[in-house]
Amino acid sequence: MRELQVLDAAELAIAYAAADYAVALDGDALPLRVGRPAADLEAYWPAASYLFMTAWNPASEPHSDSANHAADERLVARLDAIAVQRHAAWAEDVAGQWREPGWLLADLDDAVANALAREFGQAGVLAWRRGEPVRLRMLIARPRHAGPAAHTDWIGA
Repeated sequence: MRELQVLDAAELAIAYAAADYAVALDGDALPLRVGRPAADLEAYWPAASYLFMTAWNPASEPHSDSANHAADERLVARLDAIAVQRHAAWAEDVAGQWREPGWLLADLDDAVANALAREFGQAGVLAWRRGEPVRLRMLIARPRHAGPAAHTDWIGA
């Protein structure tokens, strides 16, 4: 497991919460937004809980495409090993300058999800239960200077 050294976790959480997310289902791109329900997705793909994660750019540090693809291949192998259902998904900043492929997972135990995200060096994931708004789960300690943020959970190490 990696020890994350994030320069400003509060700013990172703000950026993650503001990002656009989507999942590819049956040729459609269904949007996901922190703080909003994902009713269209849940109607297409019923599950009790959902999690978006990526293996790209661990610790929010840019890595080469080849390193990111290799990390994604390792993540897919881990997901196959635990037989979790998944669909291709992605995250991108609102300006369209940055995009990371990832996976939307169904019904993965929270402890397993957190451990898997930490194994791949991720500072945050999206996680929510069916019928509830999408939440940002930060896997690093909440900095003292971080302001209140609805729909963001800081669970630390």
